[in-house]
Amino acid sequence: MSKVIILNSAPVGLITNPKATPLAVQYQEWFYTLFERGYGVILPEIIDYEIRRELLRANKLSGIRKLNQLKSEIIYLPITTEVMLKVAELWAQVRNQGKSTADNKALDGDVILASQSILVANYGHEVIIATSNEKHLSIFIDAREWQEI
Repeated sequence: MSKVIILNSAPVGLITNPKATPLAVQYQEWFYTLFERGYGVILPEIIDYEIRRELLRANKLSGIRKLNQLKSEIIYLPITTEVMLKVAELWAQVRNQGKSTADNKALDGDVILASQSILVANYGHEVIIATSNEKHLSIFIDAREWQEI
């Protein structure tokens, strides 16, 4: 079994930030230690979408270049039919339990991310989602503040 880190929006936003803010630098240093510690790193398509749409809206070309570079350096996990079937199942399940991660009419990227992560775990990998808000994701799978990994 391999250890896998799946990146959520906030960490990816920090690595694609062209400004060397203290937090972005701290994240980038953390990110590169993952490989040294034996983790595989995954960029899910839903997170690429969430980051890319804002970079495009704001015309942040440097950020787009950094996102494309990141996408080519780590494992990219596309959204598949298998993922979307799992999303529908999880979405209904949590709402039947009286919980939710987004408005009922929202696409709900957290459930898409959770579904991709669960499927990776089902293939025998130890999965942790690196995030800055573990509340919604930890309903489904191991999600931790990126600094705690």
